Amino acid sequence: MRPELGAFLGPDFPSPVHPTVHSPNLDALAAQSLLLKRAYVQQAVCSPTRTSLLTGRRPDTTHVYDLIHYFRNVGGNYTTIPEFFKNNGYRSIGMGKIFHPGRASGFDDPISWSEPYYHAPDQKFRSVNFSWRAVSKDEYNIRPLPDMQIADNAIKTLNRVAPAAKSGNQNFFVAVGFHKPHLPFVFPEEFLSLYPKESIRLPDNPHAPVNMPEIAWINYITEELGVYHDINRLHATGAINTTLPDDVVIDLRRAYYSALSYTDSLVGKVMAELVKLGLAESTIVSFWGDHGWQLGEHGEWCKHTNFEDATHAPMMVRVPGLTDKGLVTERLTEYVDLFPTLVEAAGFDPLPLCPEDSTTTALCREGTSLIPLMQDPTREWKVGVFSQYPRNNYTVMGYTLRTDKYRYTEWPAFTMSPVYKPDWNKLYGVELYDHSVDPEENYNRFNDPQYQNIVEQLSSQLRKGWRYMQPTGTMLGH
Repeated sequence: MRPELGAFLGPDFPSPVHPTVHSPNLDALAAQSLLLKRAYVQQAVCSPTRTSLLTGRRPDTTHVYDLIHYFRNVGGNYTTIPEFFKNNGYRSIGMGKIFHPGRASGFDDPISWSEPYYHAPDQKFRSVNFSWRAVSKDEYNIRPLPDMQIADNAIKTLNRVAPAAKSGNQNFFVAVGFHKPHLPFVFPEEFLSLYPKESIRLPDNPHAPVNMPEIAWINYITEELGVYHDINRLHATGAINTTLPDDVVIDLRRAYYSALSYTDSLVGKVMAELVKLGLAESTIVSFWGDHGWQLGEHGEWCKHTNFEDATHAPMMVRVPGLTDKGLVTERLTEYVDLFPTLVEAAGFDPLPLCPEDSTTTALCREGTSLIPLMQDPTREWKVGVFSQYPRNNYTVMGYTLRTDKYRYTEWPAFTMSPVYKPDWNKLYGVELYDHSVDPEENYNRFNDPQYQNIVEQLSSQLRKGWRYMQPTGTMLGH
């Protein structure tokens, strides 16, 4: 999900949307939350980013860079967010897509939950025949769409756990994972009316950044989008400086926004039930999408890159008593920050910072609690946040640093198991984008002499890593 919601209107939108995205329920939640206008994921693809968020640790610690490996097998026996609350007496219940399903999570990490995990049957609506589909009311009334079933299950679950929670006998942790707007973009057809076709615009930068190193590009056809038969029939190559036909781009963008608004409606139903049950004023709520999404910007599609559109994603945290009137921060934040935030918001002792080697440390954090930003959204904070993405069969790792003005990326050689380390002496590409003059990241200024000093400074910060970017401005845990 891109951070294109009504609540995000302003300079941090990755690109203008016409018409404005219809997201009344998420906007209402944002109005009672700390809205993180500049939250960044650790790796822009499903399992790695979800693993990072749910363990509070970065990919080079979890050792999860793909949709195959399970962090408990390749990283360590790390405590997750739902497992933490389960271990502290909460009823921990999960449904939909929270961990990446299947073997990448040991089949939804059973140790994290108090009861069997819920998945809606969805095979019919995951067909590779189409990249998007508007489903008629007659059809979904007979067989509800998967995310409808997840919302219904969430409502039933809240009703089931409410009595014990209200009586003080047992608190709950409920994780509700809606799939959309993941491909294929499947949604009830009435949501198309929110986005008339003539109002959808093409991206104004359907080209790769000038002077972009080839390593930064992902072939969206072979990596993801080409699996759908309607796209495959176009015979698009996915090569640099190619994209899809204009009419296809318009249709996909329209379908994406329709799927996003569909998800917004389901969030609204779950939140309404929380209010109806009298639980809203005593329940912490966090909302997040697992990464951003490219809709033809740079000619790219899907995620799988270190560009702004792929790494910038929506997040908000509602804490009764702290965020009731709504708070907005422009400070740089990361997805690893959610775990320590929820722990402190629920009244538990702060998580300790992870040591350099936390392989045998079950519970620690590599992010920073956001509670101080709830007390002062403008206070000094991290001066840089980090994302990464592997290339060339995991022999190259792109590390990217986002600061207030710049995105700086280096693509060093990388050694996987058992080392998991970059070789900064062997670079396959370097990128520098100046967001103060180029917010769309259309010009790589790495070789521009005017930026030489900036490059040297950012390279040093990138290679030192996240421990040197703490809000206090001090090195921690080194």
